[in-house]
Amino acid sequence: MTTLTGQQIADEGLRGWTYLLGGLQTRIRTGDFATGVWVVTAIGAAVAGHSPDIHLRGDHVDIRLAGEGGVTEHEIRLARAITSIAEEAGLTTESASVSRLELALDTPDHAAVLPFWAAVLAMETGDGEIRDPADGLPVVWFQTSGSEEPRQRWHPDVWVEPAQVQPRIDAALAAGGTLVSDEAAPSYWVLADPEGNRVCLCTWQERG
Repeated sequence: MTTLTGQQIADEGLRGWTYLLGGLQTRIRTGDFATGVWVVTAIGAAVAGHSPDIHLRGDHVDIRLAGEGGVTEHEIRLARAITSIAEEAGLTTESASVSRLELALDTPDHAAVLPFWAAVLAMETGDGEIRDPADGLPVVWFQTSGSEEPRQRWHPDVWVEPAQVQPRIDAALAAGGTLVSDEAAPSYWVLADPEGNRVCLCTWQERG
């Protein structure tokens, strides 16, 4: 089945879903744990034979759909089915508060440090990054940098839906931060806190 691009996914007009790092994500506000259990049970019955990532919390359920190669028409159908389940219960899917975190280590020699971080985090290696097999920890990737000191070694990449970029930038600036660069927008924006520590806000836009 053909993997869809970010634009093709956006064109599907899914209500309350966003495309983050190769998967569709949503949050269903349940209000209480018992309702969350009902939602998870209903989803399990509706998608029998498939394995969405579902995280049940006290007042909400987080769901991620991703095939082996990314998002296909199959994940689109599953997303629509899950939205229908939520709506039948008087609930809604929402993505404004949903994000996905990666950590980037800036290093002049990633081959020297990657095995160490894979060991202490108990992650699997592949393609210049390390991943938690259980998807409980953020992906760590290694960005080539110079060796000059001082330098920021770690920075977070926060993936959000495109509509949430400006509200988050506005909130960051109001909190004392600065916009360092928007040269790579709309793929990503670089911001810094009052001490100069940097973070990237990332989206699927204009990526291969």
